[in-house]
Amino acid sequence: MTGRGGRGTGPARRTRRDRPDTAARDDTAGTVGTDHAGGSGSTAGTDHAGGSGSTAGTDHAGGSGSTAGTDHAGAPGGYLAVDSGGSGLRVAVGTVARGVLAERRSGEPVRTGERGIDPEHLMGQLVPMVRALTEESGVGRLETVVVGATGLATLGDALRAELPAAVGREFEADTLALAADAVTAYAGALGPRPGAVVAAGTGLIALGTDLTGWRRADGWGHLLGDCGGGAWIGRAGLEAALRAFDGRAGGSTALLACAEREFGPMPGLPGLLYPRTDRPAVLASFAPRVAECAADDQVAAGILRSAARAMAESAAAVCPAGGEPRVAFTGGLFKMGDVLVGPLAEELARLVPGAERVPAAGDPLLGSVRIASELVTGSLTLPCDDALLTVTSVRG
Repeated sequence: MTGRGGRGTGPARRTRRDRPDTAARDDTAGTVGTDHAGGSGSTAGTDHAGGSGSTAGTDHAGGSGSTAGTDHAGAPGGYLAVDSGGSGLRVAVGTVARGVLAERRSGEPVRTGERGIDPEHLMGQLVPMVRALTEESGVGRLETVVVGATGLATLGDALRAELPAAVGREFEADTLALAADAVTAYAGALGPRPGAVVAAGTGLIALGTDLTGWRRADGWGHLLGDCGGGAWIGRAGLEAALRAFDGRAGGSTALLACAEREFGPMPGLPGLLYPRTDRPAVLASFAPRVAECAADDQVAAGILRSAARAMAESAAAVCPAGGEPRVAFTGGLFKMGDVLVGPLAEELARLVPGAERVPAAGDPLLGSVRIASELVTGSLTLPCDDALLTVTSVRG
């Protein structure tokens, strides 16, 4: 299989980096415009929460007989699992033997700027959260760190350059895995099995693998893609509201009423939206209003039908060839229920007739936990990719 999202495929490999004496700084501003699911600029990103099965705290990926190491003080060594998306950070600490022991979340997305995702801003949030988590959980040194980040494939150069030294210094970690949030969404939904996963929150990305390489579709951000994601749906809903306000064809008076309740008079909407650095999340916040109107409003129903078609197209593009591929859908967007899931099932059956649709086992934070557990036990089978999944040895 040819990997579309990165520059190399194959078994997960480790690289070694020297640890600089000082922390690198990146003072650029901005916000990540993607979520749990996606490429740069959007997300499946406002909400990665969403699988329909287990949560990070209930999955002991890595095998029940394994144990993590111990640190020099004798306390159990453990892992740190991070999900960084358009709606903020979710962080878990645990051990292979005991699973996830403590979790925290932050509602502040990690900034992006000229150098991409800001490693200093990420660490500035992580360090106090991790201190609280290790105290709460009793886990000693965090030997393995896995960071799943929205936008890593296209905005991750600064993270790859600076995060290994930072986690080695702050957490005394031995190993760092950096994964695109699409990879952690995949791992959370399907685990180490071939198939395809569509992750949809603020944005949207699809990822498929036959366990020799990755195929990616969309995840290009709210300006260029993320078709069918929350920001895409919200923008389409607001466009329909503005059409109704203007008296143009294709407008929806129901969506206009919702938009005025949420944002005030329509002439003021551009001034509210355009200066925001979190525009994808603001757009996505209107997607639930589109879902609420869909039962009685043809325009809103048509928007969701178009979103379902775009999702199915992305799934079809990444499914492994041959057989009956497993396809899972994960992310907060699917909380909309039948108004979206119904059309999606129809479109998937039309475009990928042999696909076996399976429930997602969990969300991207669970995916980070699974990857961390498999690194600890040496059982990671998901393919490495220079853009999507790298494993680095961070200590001498």
